[in-house]
Amino acid sequence: MNRGVWGDVVGQPEAVAVLSAASEAAASIVAGGSPAPGAMTHAWLFTGPPGSGRSVAARAFAAALQCVALDDRPGCGECPGCHTALAGTHADVRVVSPEGLSISVGEMRALVQVSARRPTSGRWQVVIITDADRLTEGAANALLKAVEEPPDRTVFLLCAPSDHPEDVSVTIRSRCRIISLATPRAASIASALEYEGVAPEMASWAASVCGGHVGRARRLATDEQARARRESVLRIPLALRRPADIFTCADQLVSAAEGDALTANEGRDLAEREAMEMAMGAGGTGKGTAAATRGAKGALKDLEKRQKSRATRTQRDSLDQALVDLAAFYRDVLVAASGARAVPNHPDRAEDARSAASSWTPESTLRRLEAVLNCRTALELNVKPRIAVEAMLTTLQRG
Repeated sequence: MNRGVWGDVVGQPEAVAVLSAASEAAASIVAGGSPAPGAMTHAWLFTGPPGSGRSVAARAFAAALQCVALDDRPGCGECPGCHTALAGTHADVRVVSPEGLSISVGEMRALVQVSARRPTSGRWQVVIITDADRLTEGAANALLKAVEEPPDRTVFLLCAPSDHPEDVSVTIRSRCRIISLATPRAASIASALEYEGVAPEMASWAASVCGGHVGRARRLATDEQARARRESVLRIPLALRRPADIFTCADQLVSAAEGDALTANEGRDLAEREAMEMAMGAGGTGKGTAAATRGAKGALKDLEKRQKSRATRTQRDSLDQALVDLAAFYRDVLVAASGARAVPNHPDRAEDARSAASSWTPESTLRRLEAVLNCRTALELNVKPRIAVEAMLTTLQRG
């Protein structure tokens, strides 16, 4: 059964209704009609907690805008416009995702120049910025100029955790229509996984432990290594019996994050380097080859810098996921200690949470939880991962 472009937007019926209506208004504009004022606008801001599907909703909306089906409800999911937009190959849909820790002003200026062009093959020129909260100040200013004076038939789709000034500047936010996404319910996530072919029991378990993060649920349901990493992280709280365990667990956490970064980027890094060396004349013997090789050194140095930044981000994202799992465990311990009937974040570790609650005071559990949150903050401030992790684990061990 074809669910159209909205099928992957899990557990967000209100947002889908608004975006579907906007895509219909956009189709009317292309056809020369005059939809109701405000039905369609040039800038949108998708907000919501991690895993709520901000970028998924933005891509689905982009596909609906490019839909060339002849019916009155754009977003069929099968026409060339929908298919290429969802696949990331549409000529008039550009997706900006920071490979490093931020989006630079140079990247944004180049994007703004492209966005000023009219659509080449599609109905709209669509720009998706998946992590608008990572814009540098200069990049945000460059984007603001484009959003203030939007080109005809260009739509900006920004994604950020919230519309708070720390995530998106007030001036940019004021020019966007905001789509607020909620944390999807476990039942909705499980249903989506089953539709993708995951066994019902595995889908239900992954949905119950993912913390409302659809992508995480999908990885846990389909990747045995992801399940193993989660298991190793959740063994840490009760494994910290002696001071020496601090360093053992720190090695496990940091090494796992470094391994994730290497696995995710190794093949891509090599391919990028080989492509650049070939473009710069590597292996050539003709006239001018020596000069071209010398000129390539600077370009290769810039490439290595970008790759290092990408690896750093991948490592920190992996570590952050481990910290989120740890924080959720200590929250479960507090719930168990209080006797509340709240749904646990890690129902499969309920026995460990009860055991910890019987051994620790609520005050010591809170100190442990604060240590995890402080470690996340330290990593955001560029503290070296091993130092931040060892400091956190020292508090977790002592209580």
